[in-house]
Amino acid sequence: MKKIIPTYDDVLRASERIKPFAKKTPVLTSKSINELCNADIFFKCENFQKVGAFKFRGAVNAIFSLNDEQASKGVATHSSGNHAQALALAATIRGIPATIVMPENSSRVKIDAVIGYGAEVVFCQPTLKARETTLEKVIIQKGSTFIHPYDNYNVIAGAGTSAKELIEEVPNLDYVIAPVGGGGLLSGTSISVKALLPDAKVIAAEPEGADDAFRSLQSGAIVPSLKPNTICDGLLTSLSERTFKIISQNVSEIVTLSDEDTIRAMKLIWERMKIIVEPSSATALGILLGNKIDLKAKRIGIILSGGNVDLQKLPW
Repeated sequence: MKKIIPTYDDVLRASERIKPFAKKTPVLTSKSINELCNADIFFKCENFQKVGAFKFRGAVNAIFSLNDEQASKGVATHSSGNHAQALALAATIRGIPATIVMPENSSRVKIDAVIGYGAEVVFCQPTLKARETTLEKVIIQKGSTFIHPYDNYNVIAGAGTSAKELIEEVPNLDYVIAPVGGGGLLSGTSISVKALLPDAKVIAAEPEGADDAFRSLQSGAIVPSLKPNTICDGLLTSLSERTFKIISQNVSEIVTLSDEDTIRAMKLIWERMKIIVEPSSATALGILLGNKIDLKAKRIGIILSGGNVDLQKLPW
């Protein structure tokens, strides 16, 4: 029977597989943010990763896990965000074709980035059904392997390498916080934390306007994300059965926050740390600044998931 839940051994294998291609991103601190939160916070900066987001880790691991026959037929996905760019670049590195189904209303910046990384873009109507049916046609026509943005064994294992690096650099953390959308990053993070720091707790940050993961954990069953309303455009998707199972086992709590708290945290990171993060990334700090959870005097690791921001549409 094929395993559906990665283990820490899979994260270790992913770490070796992606090492020649992915950056080992820095861990940064801020004295002023520590004083504001009365805690020691260590930021794992995936905004410095290739394509500007942690997504590159999972995409590279998934693509380089394909056998030669699979790889020769290329890969495909539907995405208008960071996964599209990550898969495009990873495929180019391996020298195989990638086809990305993108809604026709995707931003020009994102479309140009995907094409620039070497992928073919196929446009569709801006609905989930249109994405899925268009992707299905691509896969039938080309025989491509579908690499899901988060509901994928190797993508989750690749995402877990970020927390692995964080903990190896900063041991003895009490908590690790990551944002949650579809749950790929949170799943991978929780697998690494539970293996390396079994006494540490994993907490997720989620926007109040897209709180389906919070409600799923509360109810014990997946609650779909139907009409999300948040500036965190990377956190709009529903959990999958795979990510829900991992999160249910490993995550202590999902804490929700307002977009106002997210913007405050985003501005603070830009101003005090002099680095660019996207709103989705800022949620993890936002739950501390908004006093949503009391972690005073604790050692806290935060995964800054990415830094892809349209500078013409800043939320302040």
